[in-house]
Amino acid sequence: MKINQENTSKNPHNSMPDNEDRFGMQVPSALDAHEDCAFDGAMLTLVPIVDAAHLIHGPSGCINNARGNNSDLSSDFRLHKIRFTTDMEESDIIFGGAKKLQKAIIQLVRRYQPSAVFVYSTCVSALIGDDIHGACKDVYEQVGIPIIPVDSPGFAGRKNLGIRLAGETLIEHVIGTAEPEFTTPYDINIISEYNMAGAVSNILPLLEKLGIRVLAKITGDSHYKEICYAHRAKLNVLIPSQIMLKFVKKMQHKFDIPYIEVPMYGVDDITQLLKSIATKLGSPELEERIENLINEEVNNLSEKLNFYKLQLQDKTVIIDITDFGSWIMIESANNLGMQVIPISSRKLNQEDKNRLKQWLDRDEVVLANERLEEIIPIINENQVNLLIASDRLKSLTFQAKIPFLNINSELYAGYAGVLAAAQEIYTTIYSPVWQQVRQSAPWEEIE
Repeated sequence: MKINQENTSKNPHNSMPDNEDRFGMQVPSALDAHEDCAFDGAMLTLVPIVDAAHLIHGPSGCINNARGNNSDLSSDFRLHKIRFTTDMEESDIIFGGAKKLQKAIIQLVRRYQPSAVFVYSTCVSALIGDDIHGACKDVYEQVGIPIIPVDSPGFAGRKNLGIRLAGETLIEHVIGTAEPEFTTPYDINIISEYNMAGAVSNILPLLEKLGIRVLAKITGDSHYKEICYAHRAKLNVLIPSQIMLKFVKKMQHKFDIPYIEVPMYGVDDITQLLKSIATKLGSPELEERIENLINEEVNNLSEKLNFYKLQLQDKTVIIDITDFGSWIMIESANNLGMQVIPISSRKLNQEDKNRLKQWLDRDEVVLANERLEEIIPIINENQVNLLIASDRLKSLTFQAKIPFLNINSELYAGYAGVLAAAQEIYTTIYSPVWQQVRQSAPWEEIE
């Protein structure tokens, strides 16, 4: 078993065209996102279970696919940030790697004492026919903790398939295997296709004030035990996701748990979320508490946002539409009176197009390759004050000399998140460093 040591290397000598190698073959550009796979999707979904170990049965190179999945917030434990691998080699491909897998699991459990171990198949281990299900079953009798096979090799499909397979794994092997110490009429699960630790951190205080208990978070800063007794919840709250919609429907069929699907994009959505929970749980008393809380939170938020609206109105911002966090920032910027230019590397579905029309009365700008020559003209023509995007577009701001804000955060959900987004936008745009950046270099002034 090996543990990854994260490092990167780059070749500074690159005189080839951006999209060709030395043989003239097309390769992804530097700004393109990496090619996803089912294995990557499964890791993305399950790694936020923080007290479990995650063992990759495959070559050590597969660790690189999982490296980007460790950015979640966690209240404790660091185990989920470590990537374990069986480091399959040529001899394992010839003779099989099942025994090596069993040995790795035993070693991992003895040294790190996790609550459970998730074992992931990869392209290599699946192609040679290694039976990870049998290996996990045999080792369970020796170690005495749950050893869960996740059969999602990369060649099975794209990331979305891996997310779905991870959900099926939880239903088949985890959910319903333990009971909570007690239950209440207001127990709910919060479910999403991505790690939602940041989003939930702003929602939990609201739910606690109302007496609503989040029994399980699937997934994001979750513990293995809470996933086990998720079947005792009275309601599943799904952050909109076509992939996990099948998951909640299966839970409804198997455990008779109803669900609601409500976004968390801004003030109106959070208000609707709280009201929908009360309606579905069927408690008039809870509905009254929610109305009082909503009025209190909205009034407090409006007072605090007035300053930022005065400072940010009529500023122009480009927002790259990638995921949940993008929509939160779009609504936040729009509510602050900013001019929003949405961009995307792929066409949006009709639902998202309608949302843009409703909020901004405009369509997104679809980019072909996310290259500098596509985005720089948009920045110059519209006198853009801020670019909000993922890190892959960060280099654009160096050339354009405009502020950049990383969108890879769900900390902007909830009423507190709306205020946090406004504060983040304000401090980024008005940072004194940009005045220095835009000045000419001393040698340019001499010329």
